[in-house]
Amino acid sequence: MNIFRTKSLDTAMAASRSQQGLKRVLGPLDLVLMGIGAIIGTGIFVLTGTGALTAGPALTVSFVIAAIACGFAALCYAEFASTVPIAGSIYSYTYVTLGEFVAWMIGWDLLLEYGLATSAVSVGWSGYFQSLIAGFGIHLPIALSAAPGAIPGQVTLINLPALLIMLFLTTMLSLGVRESTRLNNVMVAIKVAIVILFIVVGARHVEPANWRPFAPFGAGGVLSAAALVFFAFIGFDAVTSAAEEVKRPERDLPIGIIGSLAVCTILYVIVAAIMTGIVPYREFLGIDHPVSLALQYANENWVAGFVDLGAILGMTTVILVMTYGQTRVIFAMSRDRLLPERLSRIHPKHNTPFFATWMVGLVFGAIAAIVPLNVLAELINIGTLAAFSLISIAVIVLRRKRPDLPRAFRCPLVPVVPALSVLLCLCLMAYLQPVTWVAFVIWLAIGCLVYFTYSRHRSLLNTVADENGEAAPAASQV
Repeated sequence: MNIFRTKSLDTAMAASRSQQGLKRVLGPLDLVLMGIGAIIGTGIFVLTGTGALTAGPALTVSFVIAAIACGFAALCYAEFASTVPIAGSIYSYTYVTLGEFVAWMIGWDLLLEYGLATSAVSVGWSGYFQSLIAGFGIHLPIALSAAPGAIPGQVTLINLPALLIMLFLTTMLSLGVRESTRLNNVMVAIKVAIVILFIVVGARHVEPANWRPFAPFGAGGVLSAAALVFFAFIGFDAVTSAAEEVKRPERDLPIGIIGSLAVCTILYVIVAAIMTGIVPYREFLGIDHPVSLALQYANENWVAGFVDLGAILGMTTVILVMTYGQTRVIFAMSRDRLLPERLSRIHPKHNTPFFATWMVGLVFGAIAAIVPLNVLAELINIGTLAAFSLISIAVIVLRRKRPDLPRAFRCPLVPVVPALSVLLCLCLMAYLQPVTWVAFVIWLAIGCLVYFTYSRHRSLLNTVADENGEAAPAASQV
């Protein structure tokens, strides 16, 4: 059995159009708001302060550099999403270009990326939520406020708010994509309005003197901050997971991917400029709420409360979209029988992968409740950068294998843009901690074990070949 056999593109498209496929209900606005929902969260409300300490007022340039790096990968995603509009995001794209084993490994990687993202953000959501209700004099028992060992000197048993927000959003996702999308759209509209409120109020308090010197740590500081804030843009790739639920995927998916990235870039740059114009960048040391600090600095405390609400809503939509993306990757892998078939069964009433959705919610809700994730957080970043690198390579491969395919959106300057995407991703991966690389390799090793002992023998490609009395194909025609 050749582990690099590829799935026929025609077969993949036929499966997405079958009666067992997902219901197409999403439009371009839904996708743009889904992307914004996944991107705007801890990045704009937390990372801006850390980035300012590294780059100074030149943090605005760092955001532009990070957006360009992310934009290269976004262009590659947009071409694939418009050409191969099927569930599974990069997992499905690599299956029809680079082969089954590579697809399995990147799917396995995405399970880690999306899963830990939902768990980690749920823990952050819990902290903001507890801070918000504390303002009303409501305090949870210490034992229910954090994972075991998360608070030095305190006996903690479970992070109850983190578990409850995961279960609530899982319920919404299991009831239907239309319902959960409406919830996402409302929350995104509110949090964008709050960001705009900050911009309008904060702009009046900017002191241009705080922007001098503009780049106190030179080009090195700007690039280091760019490597950090790159992760504030992670999330737009989850839009591609919705491919089988989009009314006109060949047109709407590129709009959703590029549109959400463009909107978030503009907001990030403006917010960073106003923050560093109100507060001298050195004042952000040890601050995990830099946007609120800027408003307090300007004596606009009434707006600071709205910003805290925006942070909660921001993280809520990140959890929602990331959980959605993960369930669709699992759905696609199960439909190819690399995972148990039950995970791709569609609920007859809600038209969702009901069992897979609840499995994700319960497993990663439990992780959020009982595991302090600060040490593992970088795994989210390395998983995403690996995925961005592979999607860029896959675009080049598909251009050479199937130049005849109709492409509603074409990534410009292939292979230059995809090559730059790979190069930038590898450079950013070099900034990650050695322990992150070790943990990532261990996760991939577990994935290899699962593939060779379970998945490759039950693969749909392998099963079809056996039924026809043939050896599994070395590479099916893309």
